[in-house]
Amino acid sequence: MPVLNRAAELHDEITEWRRHLHREPELMFAVEKTAAFVAEKLASFGVDEVVTGIGRTGVVGLIKGRGPGRTIGLRADMDALPIVEASGKSWASQTTGKMHACGHDGHTAMLLGAAKYLAETRNFDGNVAVIFQPAEEGGGGGNEMVKDGMMERFSISEVYGMHNLPGMPVGNFGVRVGAIMAATDEFDITINGRGGHAAQPHKTIDPIVIGSSIVSALQTIVSRSADPVSCLVVSVTKFNAGFAHNVIPEQATLAGTVRTLSNEMREEAEARIRQICAGLAAAHGAEIAVRYHRNYPVTVNHPGETGYAVETATEIAGNGKVNASIDPMMGGEDFSYMLLSRPGAFVFIGNGETAGLHHPAYDFNDEVIPHGVSYWVRLAESRLAA
Repeated sequence: MPVLNRAAELHDEITEWRRHLHREPELMFAVEKTAAFVAEKLASFGVDEVVTGIGRTGVVGLIKGRGPGRTIGLRADMDALPIVEASGKSWASQTTGKMHACGHDGHTAMLLGAAKYLAETRNFDGNVAVIFQPAEEGGGGGNEMVKDGMMERFSISEVYGMHNLPGMPVGNFGVRVGAIMAATDEFDITINGRGGHAAQPHKTIDPIVIGSSIVSALQTIVSRSADPVSCLVVSVTKFNAGFAHNVIPEQATLAGTVRTLSNEMREEAEARIRQICAGLAAAHGAEIAVRYHRNYPVTVNHPGETGYAVETATEIAGNGKVNASIDPMMGGEDFSYMLLSRPGAFVFIGNGETAGLHHPAYDFNDEVIPHGVSYWVRLAESRLAA
């Protein structure tokens, strides 16, 4: 079946919700106004239970079907990014330095639209939990909601997520079984040498030279330690040292990110970073400390649930518009924590030829809304067939 007639009818109303959210972006867990807006809408739809404060500022609405049965979860993220908007839209951010540059306003609006439809029709058995999550952009809000007992509290048996994708045509979907988004680890390296006069380098242990060697050596993790067909990124993104032209400093610091699509490669990358730093510390007589922080895990789609997602997307989009083996992406996604807790699938929905995610000129494409709402509704109805 194509886009639902009711989703098309709701398009203008949902667009207004989306643009309202876009004007008032909030960061990380501080999404109080957004969460209040979501909770008020859910209550107005007649959603049976509306629970706030899950995972600090998350919201869950429970919609009961016509008969008893299990519960599936549908998740959207609510937070924005610390970016100065340059979209030029009349609904642009009203808060300088904050903007919805990743489309979470669109994700939230589409799930609200689906909640309204499902509360009206209830053409399913069991329950649908609509999950509105804070702090996807680095705060791990998905993990906080899981740790807060969300899955157990609402007896969620499966969970599904969706993200817009610039460059993919509107009305198209992409998904894959297995790893679809990367683990996003971070490292900080502190080099303590011996400072001195720049004209007498032989009396120093130069942390800048050592740091430069580390930057070069880290590149060999991808080129010489990893299987060429594996996916791995090691990027140094900060290098700070020195304060004068004629002084070799005591200390230098480096920082960066590691992106992997398997736990094995994640282990290997961390081990190699530590080995390289230990070796260069011994070679130069310096002290090198490595702080390695494991951030979001790999986002891994479950086979059966991915199959259901493909079937549903194909119903809405039609043949030839669902890529069931989309290339994995090296960005991170904290829906990964929910997929570690319950089986499910994470899909991409086309945003058309727009600016890229996290770009100051980005804006969610409102033409996507009926497609996303229809996907959520049909997924819920098919997984909880009455």
